[in-house]
Amino acid sequence: MNHISIQRLKLFTSLLVLSGLAAAQSSKMSAELQGVNGSTPVRVIVRYSHVPTAADHARVCGQDCQFRKHLQSAAAGAYTLPASALSDVANDAAVTHISLDHAIGARLDYATAATNATITQEWGVIGTGVGVAVIDSGISPGADFGSRIVYKQDLTGGDGQDPFGHGTHVAGIIGGSGANSSCSTCKRHLKGMAPGANLINLRVLDQSGQSSDSLVIQAIDTAIALKSRYNIRVINLSVGRPVFESYTQDPLCQAVEAAWKAGIVVVVAAGNDGRLNTVNNNGYGTINSPGNDPYVITVGAMKPEQTYSRTDDQLASYSSKGPSLIDNVVKPDLVAPGNNIVSVLASPSAALAVASPVNVVTTQYYNSAGSPAKSPYYMVLSGTSMAAAAASGAVADLLQAQPALTPDQVKARLMLTSYKSFPSMSVATDPTTGQSFTDYYDLLSRGAGYLDLEAALLSSVVANGPALSPTVQFNTQQHTLALLCQAQSAWSVAGASGALTPTNVWGSTAVASNKLIATYETAAVVDAAGAVDTGLSAAWNTSAAWNTSAVWNTSAVWNTSAVWNTSSIESTSAVWGTANTISLFGEQ
Repeated sequence: MNHISIQRLKLFTSLLVLSGLAAAQSSKMSAELQGVNGSTPVRVIVRYSHVPTAADHARVCGQDCQFRKHLQSAAAGAYTLPASALSDVANDAAVTHISLDHAIGARLDYATAATNATITQEWGVIGTGVGVAVIDSGISPGADFGSRIVYKQDLTGGDGQDPFGHGTHVAGIIGGSGANSSCSTCKRHLKGMAPGANLINLRVLDQSGQSSDSLVIQAIDTAIALKSRYNIRVINLSVGRPVFESYTQDPLCQAVEAAWKAGIVVVVAAGNDGRLNTVNNNGYGTINSPGNDPYVITVGAMKPEQTYSRTDDQLASYSSKGPSLIDNVVKPDLVAPGNNIVSVLASPSAALAVASPVNVVTTQYYNSAGSPAKSPYYMVLSGTSMAAAAASGAVADLLQAQPALTPDQVKARLMLTSYKSFPSMSVATDPTTGQSFTDYYDLLSRGAGYLDLEAALLSSVVANGPALSPTVQFNTQQHTLALLCQAQSAWSVAGASGALTPTNVWGSTAVASNKLIATYETAAVVDAAGAVDTGLSAAWNTSAAWNTSAVWNTSAVWNTSAVWNTSSIESTSAVWGTANTISLFGEQ
């Protein structure tokens, strides 16, 4: 035996001894929990030597722990607690064993898993009684919605049905029950985020996915007027268009602010223009209106990577980035699952299904006894529209559990508790063109973080003051970016309370990437007089870099060939456009 082999043998023997000691010290824990430590919450089932009492639950659960269920037949309790507390639980004389609380049965799809909604649904938090107004292309009724479409109004002159297919898909992410994927052989149960929520169908997009500011504002007015009758606490706007003026003047922004101040949480898609590089902007400055408004919750898209764990998820390269044009508002506020999201199909004849039949899933996707035939119930779409819908469903869940929360408190809670463990960068490749895109995980790309519904429900932080998104300022001398929070806001120095500080909300490393700084410094801009300028004042000004005749085609406000570029995955036919047959299956 050579020297290296002897050393390996000694090391292996030492590891066996240490493992034996650890096992002996943690004999009450399952093998999956051995060595788990830190502040990461874990869901466990703790068994006792007797049927536990309320006193047992209180003693074992302790601080920073949530008692979830009393399990009479197993003489156990189910808890969510920090991993670091497991050894203390094991040392309790009445405890006989600690197991991981596994998922079992039909699986939910990736968006709910990535946001921890699968866990919160087990708690009975499904948005029950909360009204969500879906301002979109309509909602076609079906088993996944049951009787929960409690009101409909078609501002396009139709019957509220969804000939385009976008609104139904969005509504399914928000509140689909998964009824059409519930069977003895079903391997995926395609529930939405809030399968108990009521849906208010306000159709504004026509059969080609187009609309106007006035129709959207009219729908917002309707939602405000119906707020008390249907307990409308959420408006989902998976619609948008370029920024043409300050949010203080934009009527669409003023409408969403009115809804917000009326007590309705407004959730808006960030836009799908994160690949634009027309003025060397690397996708920055592409947030759409009304997502540029500092009141609303603006949502960018993540790729769930077709896994149930969120640890491998990455930004979708098409997700629009901040700051907002003209006002330099820090957006998006959050990111949520938006790529390759399977949800409810309006009908096989809906425009999106006809344009891209590859996006209609087969029955085998969710039913192990299914066939390669196309499903009549579900399809896949990608985009920040889908991400916004996931966030709207999460808001409905949070408001079911804590109905006294105001819109500002909901926004601050979701941002504070968002998951903030990201890589510094990632590279995505368009499966059609082969073009690669690099994303940097600064606050203008991923916002405060990745939506985490479980963490939001477990938090007790309540904001004081408005949760207005701050602005960002570039220092041309020091080459740095700074957050400017409005005085008396929820996270300003004057108004901050407890955990709601800019560092805690956005993360100390989220402010700037080298790419973001370089974008501010080098974006060459030609103004109306033909002069070249650089820096913040020009790089994000619509009269210069973002001149409507250059970046944004204005032949129609909702023109898909310019606003939703076909390289942006969801692109023309997914949200607004008339578009041509393109793949909506998302990046790989």
